[in-house]
Amino acid sequence: MKLLIVNADDFGLHPAVNRAIIAGHTGGCITSTSIMPGADAFRDAAALAERHPSLGTGVHLTLVGERPVANPAAIPTLVDGDGRFPAQYPAFLARYLRGRISKDEIRVELAAQLAKTAAAGVKITHLDSHQHLHVLPGIIDIALDLAEQFGIKAMRIPSEPRFFSGGFPCTVGRFAGRFGLSSLASLARSKAKRRGVAAPDHFFGMLAGGNMRQEYLLNILGCLPDGVSEIMVHPGDDADALGASYGWGYRWEDELAALTSPETRRCLESKGIRLISFREIAHE
Repeated sequence: MKLLIVNADDFGLHPAVNRAIIAGHTGGCITSTSIMPGADAFRDAAALAERHPSLGTGVHLTLVGERPVANPAAIPTLVDGDGRFPAQYPAFLARYLRGRISKDEIRVELAAQLAKTAAAGVKITHLDSHQHLHVLPGIIDIALDLAEQFGIKAMRIPSEPRFFSGGFPCTVGRFAGRFGLSSLASLARSKAKRRGVAAPDHFFGMLAGGNMRQEYLLNILGCLPDGVSEIMVHPGDDADALGASYGWGYRWEDELAALTSPETRRCLESKGIRLISFREIAHE
């Protein structure tokens, strides 16, 4: 049996992302999303989650690119002089690997993000993270501790098959980066299993992250393996506004079009793929 979670990241990042995720859920194949507690449009996202209970909503743990939820004075190794996280993950990673970031402060910040989300009334279905930092050694242990504390029973494991491209053109460097991440994710999967935290069997969307247009989505669906898979997506409904705020080069509107297209719906039906959310695997 082929079971599929289509998870839209960055819920709360921007109203254009929030609108697209809801459109992709009500009129397409999005079954799950991950909310960013420190992002500007968090409150709007939390309200939308309450109005759409069929949309599974997890927490997109964030240590780069946004403002923290905890008081910056309590987490000095995580923030700059303006009280913000590093803009990009390489800066965070370099400091973390040199031992210049306090794991205790990471725990304080991630706990604050989960507490804020729960206080907003969101029924948290799973954990994942911005730039997949939750699978780093040391951080995965904190994430699993917090999952237990907050009663969260499922987690993303971003381990895309090492030789899978889905037709997406990419550089050798991106392949190498995915190999390293998938290796860390495999170790994280073992820890999650020992702690009783469920995860999908398969993950897709790494190489095509931010560029999951129709062709690449259909390529993944066409070779989806048996078991539970997750496809990570990043839809938006206003590419100009999003591009002005975030220089990521994402194909926001193309992703939304793919997720809501009749062709995608026909492919799901013809392949016998059943859509689920993290909620279902957490109760297996």
